[in-house]
Amino acid sequence: MEQLAKALGARIRTQRKTRRISQDALALICNIDRSYMGRIERGEVSITVEKLYRIASSLDCDPALLLPRLADCNPAADKPGQK
Repeated sequence: MEQLAKALGARIRTQRKTRRISQDALALICNIDRSYMGRIERGEVSITVEKLYRIASSLDCDPALLLPRLADCNPAADKPGQK
């Protein structure tokens, strides 16, 4: 699950930078503490679906755009016979 949080955080950061929004501004718009937003982007915490939708809405994108591919979260998933 740690890989999932890191991959999700990286996608949120990429989308935020694409939109040219500062981390502080995004946190304010989402009503999420600034330091917590940093932890989300670094993949240090797992977020709820509600927070995912709140962040996606603030970034004006579909939540699915922020979700990482399975292979990004579990490199062993690409290899047959491994879990």
